[in-house]
Parts: sequence; structure tokens; C-alpha cells
Amino acid sequence: MGQRIDFYDDPDAPEPNSLVPSVNVIVTNQVGDLLMIRRTDNDNWAVPGGAIDLGESIPAAAVRETLEETGITCEITGLVGTYSDPRHVILYTSNGEARQEFSILLTARAVHGEPTPSDESREVRWIPRDQVAELQMDRSMQMRIEHYLTGTGLPYIG
Repeated sequence: MGQRIDFYDDPDAPEPNSLVPSVNVIVTNQVGDLLMIRRTDNDNWAVPGGAIDLGESIPAAAVRETLEETGITCEITGLVGTYSDPRHVILYTSNGEARQEFSILLTARAVHGEPTPSDESREVRWIPRDQVAELQMDRSMQMRIEHYLTGTGLPYIG
């Protein structure tokens, strides 16, 4: 498996060659803990998510990606924001794809299942809200989680 490398406002970043609509999901349990994964491609912590497939709705992609990466079935409850910064380029070393950021961040509640790692997640855990900031994560993921935790109720558009 290749690596994922994130570039921000970096003159040495590769020129983007794709734009892939994707979704991330902040899933909470009954006590408000956040479902977090430790990614296999960069060892950072993140919320579940991935590309939206052709013929698939945004909520369906969110539920599918969450189940695939975590073993948790969820129900979509809201929208945190949209993230499309052209200065954020994501390089996938396995195939040379250089993707411009394009992600929609949703909220969800866990319905059933147990945290279970996958090919994309080496670790899956419920993390208390006040401990999330202590995890090693990419700055774009940290920003998204901060938008959720300090949310105004209005979606972030960026």
C-alpha cells in the first residue's frame, strides 16, 4: 500500500491531476465520544471517510465508508461543512494521483457495531471529546474536528 502525503500552500507540491468528491463523518456514541481511525496510509488519526462513488448519494457514501473503515453502522444527522481548498493537495504514492481537496463533513450517530480495524484503519477507537486534540492528525482533519467541536450551527464553507 502506498502513502498519503498532504501538501498545504507548498510550492513543491505536485500539480493536482484529479478532483474527487469525498465525505468525512464525525460519528458520536451515546456519551458524545468521537469515532476515530488511525489511518494505514499515513499513521495519522482521522474521522472515517472516503470517495463518493458514481450512483451514490452523499449520505449513502458516508454510511458505507464508516462501516467499511470502522465496523460501525451510523445514521447521518447533519452537516458541519464543505472543504475545497485548492492550496491543499493530497498525493497518493501508490498511483501518482495528486488530488485537490474536496470534502463534505457530516455528523452521524452510531447505530450498532463494534470498532473494528480494516485495510484502511490500523486502529479504531471511541475518543472522548476533550482528548481528540491530543491525537496526531493532519492539520486539515484537526481543523474539521475543531469546526465541529466549536460549531456555530452554521455549516463551514471553504
